[in-house]
Amino acid sequence: MQQCLPSHGPATRRNSTAVTVGDVIVGGSAPIVVQSMTNTDTADIAATVAQVSDLARAGSELVRITVNDADAAAAVPVIRERLEQRGISVPLVGDFHFNGHRLLSQHPACAEALAKLRINPGNVGRGAKRDEQFATMIEFACRYDKPVRIGVNWGSLDQELLARLMDENGRRAQPHDATVVMRNALVTSALESAAQAEALGLAHNRILLSCKVSGVQDLIAVYRDLAGRCDYALHLGLTEAGMGSKGIVASTAAMAVLLQEGIGDTVRVSLTPEPGGDRTREVVVAQELLQTMGLRSFAPLVIACPGCGRTTSTVFQELANRIQTYLRAQMPEWRGRYPGVENMHVAVMGCVVNGPGESKQANIGISLPGSGENPVAPVFVDGVKTVTLKGNGIAEEFQGIVDQYVRDHYGATEAGVSAEPPAGIAR
Repeated sequence: MQQCLPSHGPATRRNSTAVTVGDVIVGGSAPIVVQSMTNTDTADIAATVAQVSDLARAGSELVRITVNDADAAAAVPVIRERLEQRGISVPLVGDFHFNGHRLLSQHPACAEALAKLRINPGNVGRGAKRDEQFATMIEFACRYDKPVRIGVNWGSLDQELLARLMDENGRRAQPHDATVVMRNALVTSALESAAQAEALGLAHNRILLSCKVSGVQDLIAVYRDLAGRCDYALHLGLTEAGMGSKGIVASTAAMAVLLQEGIGDTVRVSLTPEPGGDRTREVVVAQELLQTMGLRSFAPLVIACPGCGRTTSTVFQELANRIQTYLRAQMPEWRGRYPGVENMHVAVMGCVVNGPGESKQANIGISLPGSGENPVAPVFVDGVKTVTLKGNGIAEEFQGIVDQYVRDHYGATEAGVSAEPPAGIAR
């Protein structure tokens, strides 16, 4: 179930048309949706089911899968069925390029099993063939009442459109820079394709748009332009963001600016996984981006100091990591069992300078001893010191206290009692 928007995000949210994707609402006044994409061969049903399940349990609310050949298209209904057998209802988005018109014609059950189609207008075809093949895909969307994301990409831009706009720019008395023309081509491609889809019978509230690029400043400029020229729901993402900290920083730098301006209805962080890395990392980063901006809450926040010369011991680092990992691991179960637990704040501090004060501001906090301090750790619950821990079992005892707090404060919501965040922290 989607949560209500908290009161401490951007002052205004861009007005957009709400689109229903499966049982998820994108746009309008709905919360910003987290999306992810598999990197398995879709024809490998077992591997794809396993990864979609992992992404959904991590909190992905839409999952996109590649539909690139006949085997993948034939696998989609089976994947949907096996996910349902596992109790995984996350909507699936089919990613089509080049041959989508043919695959949908040959495998209509694929269209029926998907919750949304993603069409790249730069890869549909050229000239009259483009119009015909695009029309075929829109026809299937209409037939099965599926929304469509028209997803333009910098790396596969319609070259005929780009050439047309370049020619028009060349005739201007004062031509724009080529980068400006390229950005305009992205937006124009999305808007013209959306208009064409509507002319073919697809309802306005069944269309989402995206214009993805790999440069931060380009993404900001393109989406500001796109947002000002339409009211379609918008999917945000920096394409080819990269690996590790580079991909995280680049995606955050671009999307945070747009989100703060109220632009964006669904997001994906397109991280390149480390070799053998966990695909769910992109879901966690997207959630943390939205949560740290005050736009949504997904899991309890752990506040921890960075460490300094007063914290030569690694105890607080190990405890902060342990608690953060534990809380996120519990969320698949806790989401339904303890409503509101995602708003909880836990502080793990490393010395007496800021430790007690920060711990008092959290729902539950612990102030571990720094270098030369007494080997004791006071615990604060809703601003009140309740116990002082000492010895070798501090980590286990503190985790037990956190568990008890969750049961006592968020289990009560089932009886109609709302658990509140600590004073000074908005929902």
